[in-house]
Amino acid sequence: MARFLLALALGLAAVGARGQEVLKVGSKRFTESYILGEILAQTAHAAGVATQYRPGMGGTAILYEALRSGAIDVYPEYTGTIAREILRIDRPLDLAALNARLRPLGLEAGIPLGFNNTYAIGMRRALAERLGIRRISDLARHFGLGFGFTHEFLGRADGWPGLKAAYGLPQATPRGLDHGLAYEALAAGEIDAMDVYTTDAKIARYDILTLEDDRHFFPDYDAVLLYRREAPERFPAAFAAFARLRGAIDAKRMAQLNARAEIDKQSFAAVAAELLGNSGTAASRSLAGALFAPDFWRLLREHVGLVLVSLAAAALAGVPLGIAAAKLRALQQPVLVLVGLVQTVPALALLAFLIPVTGTIGLWPALIALFLYALLPIVRNTHAGLAEVPRGLRQAALALGLRPRTVLARIELPLAAPTILAGVKTSAVINVGTATIAAFIGAGGFGERIAQGLALNDDVMLLAGALPAAALALLVHALFELAERALTRRRTSR
Repeated sequence: MARFLLALALGLAAVGARGQEVLKVGSKRFTESYILGEILAQTAHAAGVATQYRPGMGGTAILYEALRSGAIDVYPEYTGTIAREILRIDRPLDLAALNARLRPLGLEAGIPLGFNNTYAIGMRRALAERLGIRRISDLARHFGLGFGFTHEFLGRADGWPGLKAAYGLPQATPRGLDHGLAYEALAAGEIDAMDVYTTDAKIARYDILTLEDDRHFFPDYDAVLLYRREAPERFPAAFAAFARLRGAIDAKRMAQLNARAEIDKQSFAAVAAELLGNSGTAASRSLAGALFAPDFWRLLREHVGLVLVSLAAAALAGVPLGIAAAKLRALQQPVLVLVGLVQTVPALALLAFLIPVTGTIGLWPALIALFLYALLPIVRNTHAGLAEVPRGLRQAALALGLRPRTVLARIELPLAAPTILAGVKTSAVINVGTATIAAFIGAGGFGERIAQGLALNDDVMLLAGALPAAALALLVHALFELAERALTRRRTSR
């Protein structure tokens, strides 16, 4: 079974690997970056370049590591972020100065898109006017205000730590919120201030006052492309097409595009197509249209591949570990405790730990994490299945002259097979759900849609990701039920 699963998974992973070299485009996990990533992917595709788009891969650190490792070739970034977060420089730099420092890293920034999208601190206008707050420095007089900032902003040098120091703000550590959900929290009065991007469409919708940065803490964040230095040579047609995007989007136009996604609930692909004049890419906003959007088969292939590869590896490792725990008393508790401890580690924390360990993002950290999570049911069920084999049966076989290895292979494992298969089934179903988390580090699967739905607070997109994952879990469960029944019939027919 494990060998079959592994062969099938590797076959799925190999689909699309042949043929011309593929330009890999990435984006961060907020509306504007999703849209810009779609614009790049559609532009390259229209230029005849084979393109793979990885939307919503995470924050700056994830995208930077993806670029360095070659997991992606290009993504939309901002000059202020490059200077502050990637190069760790606290003064403004022009493109030439940025590139002089990016060159040793094998990276380059270029093709300014035409707008500046800087950070700002936003409050409900009514609250700000009632408290007499117009500038960020005014916040220091109101230590009781509750802040809600994005998780990346909380950790960035040009985010909360630097802002707090620059303005001497007395507020406690803010709540961490997804950017798309923070607006609703602000409107509902659950928080009093949040970090916003100046091109956010919801600023006007929720009547938010952006506070004056009177100490000029935030630098300019001009939108550019950040890419591997060799990418223009490898994909000349794509970068020639990208060059036509230079200065093509001003701040007002970018805010309108964001509004089309966040307020009008258009898909990111449809918004990008609207800018590029390709109306044929627009997709239906019905649930059925979102479920079976053009990316469905790619996401299904990625999700199934993640589950099958990790499950096959877990079965190949978990069954021998379970046998060792059952046969060697000294190993029983260490093995069972170790695989049990893995289950206590939150999925995102494990993924974050595996990124520096593996030196990459995307597929390998996701597979290792899913492999580790799949071990416990397989190991425990293998141990339990062997423990349930009657001791007298084992002793009778040994008395007949059978070797312990033969007893294990011919008697004990066949008798324990239903219990072992039940453990593999449990691991498979768990992994189908857990694999959605892999999208947060660029490993693909239906989690991509869930991440997009969270970014937009879009129920349709959330369901378009959650429903296929749930259906896949039910299908996997049903297939294993059939396998268990076939195994039972085979045993009773003997």
